[in-house]
Amino acid sequence: MDTYQLTGHKKIIKEYLLITLGTLLVSAGVYFFKFPNNFSIGGVTGLAIILSKLFNGVISSSTIVLVVNTILLVIGYLVLGKGFGIKTAYGSFLLSGSLNLLEKIYPMNHPFTNQPVLELFFAVALPAIGAAILFNLGGSTGGTDIVAMILKKYTNRNIGQSLFMTDVLLTLLTFPVFGMETGLLSLTGLVLKSAVVDNMIESMNLCKYFTVISEHPEPICEYILKELNRSATVCDAQGAFTHNQKKIILTVMTRAQALHLQKYIRQNYPESFMVITNTSEIIGRGFRA
Repeated sequence: MDTYQLTGHKKIIKEYLLITLGTLLVSAGVYFFKFPNNFSIGGVTGLAIILSKLFNGVISSSTIVLVVNTILLVIGYLVLGKGFGIKTAYGSFLLSGSLNLLEKIYPMNHPFTNQPVLELFFAVALPAIGAAILFNLGGSTGGTDIVAMILKKYTNRNIGQSLFMTDVLLTLLTFPVFGMETGLLSLTGLVLKSAVVDNMIESMNLCKYFTVISEHPEPICEYILKELNRSATVCDAQGAFTHNQKKIILTVMTRAQALHLQKYIRQNYPESFMVITNTSEIIGRGFRA
């Protein structure tokens, strides 16, 4: 096995470990906080909470998630074929299995506390963090995401809006089924979920974009290449006031690497001018493919 194959296998193992972590965070937030409080914040878990109540608890929410996810996985495989994501299938089965396992080893007959707002925080935060990890790796926990894949294949609908409308509908059903307080808390959770997921994904991918104007580009570039294992682009420049010839160094790196570069330039070339910008959408070698 050559080095390239070994690196590829390590990357796959790392991705699936992170997908497992993300799915378990979703599972913990759903089972320990959403289910006991009847917070229906869209998706298959939201549907399961409502159906379990309508069935008077004869069928548990965890069982409904398992059944619905299995049906959607079969439909997804039949309709999408090779376009169906392995990561989505893995996340879906892991979520369903972990919810059923938790139901057997730690039954939740009531919420942990009598503070619904506190419980709502964890009901939103844990699944949102988990979902952000999954989305960042191109995975998901299945459910309505499979519906989105099918809609994307056969219609011209805006998938994001379609899924949001589905989540809103399920959340609004909480009002007649569980009452005003639970309905309002669920609606609040739905609004917060989108914001938290977006911010988490942006935070995970956050890097620093450097624009360095200096008369000493060679040692700075050498430090970037050899010490930080990054690359850079160098452009010619001229000072508008002094008309001195300078170089512009453009580079992108992680936050930890950025601290080292910033310290190096300040200590060795304090006359250099630096502009450091936050960026989370970097496409190219060494970042996102």
